[in-house]
Amino acid sequence: MNKHQKPVLTGQRFKTRKRDEKEKFEPTVFRDTIIQGLNEAGSDLESVAKFLDSTGSKLDYRRYADTLFDILIAGSMLAPGGTRIDDGDKTKVTNRCVFGANEEYETMRNYAQCFLQASWPGCILTEGSLHQSLISETLITASKVFSKLIRRYKYLEKAFEDEIKKLLLFLKAFSETEQTKLAILTGILLASGTLPATILTSLFTENIVKEGISASFAVKLFKTWMAEKDGSAVTSSLRKANLDKRLLELFPANRQNVEHFAKYFTDANLKELSDFIRVQKSLGTRKELQKELQERLSQECPIKEVVLYVKEEMKRNELPETAVIGLLWTCIMNAVEWNKKEELVAEQALKHLKHYAPLLAVFSTQGQSELILIQKVQEYCYDNIHFMKAFQKIVVLFYKADVLGEEAILKWYKDAHIAKGKSVFLDQMRKFVEWLQNAEEESESEGEEN
Repeated sequence: MNKHQKPVLTGQRFKTRKRDEKEKFEPTVFRDTIIQGLNEAGSDLESVAKFLDSTGSKLDYRRYADTLFDILIAGSMLAPGGTRIDDGDKTKVTNRCVFGANEEYETMRNYAQCFLQASWPGCILTEGSLHQSLISETLITASKVFSKLIRRYKYLEKAFEDEIKKLLLFLKAFSETEQTKLAILTGILLASGTLPATILTSLFTENIVKEGISASFAVKLFKTWMAEKDGSAVTSSLRKANLDKRLLELFPANRQNVEHFAKYFTDANLKELSDFIRVQKSLGTRKELQKELQERLSQECPIKEVVLYVKEEMKRNELPETAVIGLLWTCIMNAVEWNKKEELVAEQALKHLKHYAPLLAVFSTQGQSELILIQKVQEYCYDNIHFMKAFQKIVVLFYKADVLGEEAILKWYKDAHIAKGKSVFLDQMRKFVEWLQNAEEESESEGEEN
């Protein structure tokens, strides 16, 4: 049997296509191209914009975004830690950057505003401005180029966020003037919503915290942010980013307390932020107090011991009575398993509340505290349908036990009640209120006769 000879392939092998080869990463080449182009373009806007536009399609800004923003913010490519990689060669540095711009707030504001909102060719100023100063020609040129660049290459927005996070880690390597410029720019970007507040976590890095750089930078940043937005908008952003409880981390461990934070920021004319941190501390304290109270009441701890504990906590944390009375009511109502039958729950509630009335009486010595308690009772009875018919009985019990006074009850009935179930509860209270009013009138008449 003859075997057929297998065909032999001849000719040249195909080379790998150029587009399939992995392109070499050369950030220094990219840097030199960008800086040379920026410097050669001079102050002519069209030349600079045309250069960046055409270069982006050739050099792939997506791949070199980190280097691009290093140059546009710091004037040169940055090494890890923030030092400039220029090899002492001035041709590898440009002044057409954020750090090369004027330090005035208005300059930085226009820089950011042009960059983000494409205000063209000028930028609209708002009442939040700290200064009314002229913008340098160089800065106007740079800001317009920034704007055009971002509009042209949308993917650079995320790269810019990453750049700012990185630069905050590098603050120690920058001069105080450069830190100030970056703080102002970052504050404006936070105010515009372009940057998320989560970038501020970079400020909690140990090496810049212990040097005092984080706190100093934060003051400048928050001043700018609050000049653009009101304080409530700023604190709301901090809450959403879960930073409201971490602001103390701007200081070294031995200074991470509310008193130091409040003094530092109040001295910097940022009292609104100082007040915010005090409120946050108070909220945290209340949660801890409520948790401990719940534990003690569930274990049926003697009322005298509970009173002593609460008074000590109030003194130690400077908590007002008005902040405590609502916590006590919530804990007392959570300390028992309630009957599901409406006809039985009222009797159970009255017995339970009669036992704890002396505890509530100790912390309802002010008219405002009494009003808060009545409102809490109203809200609870509305939210728990089995208690709807028990509201009047609870209020009367508290009146007889000297927890609530007639003035607070009459005030609640007239205009201090809340919306929840008000028609039902006002109707329940009508006869008792009339009785209180008549008793008050009789008392006044007897006083006049005497």
